[in-house]
Amino acid sequence: MFTLLFIAFLLVDIGLRTWMSMRQIRYVRRHRNEVPTEFLGRIGLASHQRAADYTHAKVQLALLESFTEAAVLVALTLLGGLQFLDTQMARLIDHELLRQLALIGSVLLIISVIGLPFTLWRKFKLEERFGFNRVTPALFCADTIKGALLLIILGGPLAALVLWVMGSAGPAWVWWAWLIWVVFNVFILWLFPTAIAPLFNKFKPLDNPEIAQRIQTLAQRCGFSLSGLFVMDGSKRSAHGNAYFTGFGKARRIVFFDTLLARLNTDEIEAVLAHELGHFKHRHIIKRMVISLVLALVFLLALGWLSQQIWFYTELGVIPQLGRPNDGLALILFFLVMPVFTFWATPLAAWFSRRDEFQADDYAAKQCSPAALVNALVKLYDDNAATLTPDPLHSAYYDSHPPAVLRIQNLKKHGS
Repeated sequence: MFTLLFIAFLLVDIGLRTWMSMRQIRYVRRHRNEVPTEFLGRIGLASHQRAADYTHAKVQLALLESFTEAAVLVALTLLGGLQFLDTQMARLIDHELLRQLALIGSVLLIISVIGLPFTLWRKFKLEERFGFNRVTPALFCADTIKGALLLIILGGPLAALVLWVMGSAGPAWVWWAWLIWVVFNVFILWLFPTAIAPLFNKFKPLDNPEIAQRIQTLAQRCGFSLSGLFVMDGSKRSAHGNAYFTGFGKARRIVFFDTLLARLNTDEIEAVLAHELGHFKHRHIIKRMVISLVLALVFLLALGWLSQQIWFYTELGVIPQLGRPNDGLALILFFLVMPVFTFWATPLAAWFSRRDEFQADDYAAKQCSPAALVNALVKLYDDNAATLTPDPLHSAYYDSHPPAVLRIQNLKKHGS
């Protein structure tokens, strides 16, 4: 029965993705030749059509990628791929912890290799076609190697510690594993700004006194303490612009993409930061972190129960090893199939995210000129080729940000 349930959920997930994607493509194409009223005189027809074509291309690629991922999942589970790997690792490696780590690593490697052509096409074909990609093949290779090394250096010990706890802490392993995950997340948050991010980009202090003063004044007015304002060389990888907060406590900092600073004026930059400070003021980031950690505990509790059920393995095409630990097998099997059974949560998460974005916009409109934020958003929509006319149902199901038209209309309610 669990096999049938797995197949049913997978088919519904793929069918829904396909239907939603087709809706998005048709809707965007249907509105390709008419700029929405809110953007008339701000975004030209050629830019609007470019955004429609960009969206069409991205959706097509994402749909093909989802089909491939589903095929890989079925191959690893019902068609015996994971069973084959587990058997081979048992033959080749006697050390139990290393055997289980090798199984997890081999699955991740297979998934990464199969996903590599999509990443390459997205970077060097799709993004190149629309003028966004600035990554060279050499830089791509360097980034890939650095990412793999980070995964091994940080993820390897984490996986080893969790597997050790699973095998030695008895039924209480779930709580120990969750505690390890909480500590690991805090550690990464602390490490990212000063050790991880600089491996991929160069950061320098913001050297524009006018912008720096405006931001510091805004941060003080909002009760937000900063340890620094930095500019990141995002232009060496992409023409997309962005800004983000990183770190926590006294180590919090604001990072601007150089592409963003080159495009927006001082008022618009202040408005964008006011929006981000709105997330801080409403504690969106903390709430999301708490929710993610609670969900991690729920998933670990589910894994703790499922790992003791023989049907969990056999109904998904795997026969557990007799007389040997199967913790690594249970761990990788659970995280392979979990997304199939939780796809229904996507629109719920998207709705909460859009609600947070509206709240952050409302907060920004009270701290600075709403018109400045509108101008900044229009420029960012234009520069990033974000579609102004997404399919309403597709947007409601997937989008973490409100549609452009609704967002602009909401800001205009605050006046100028």
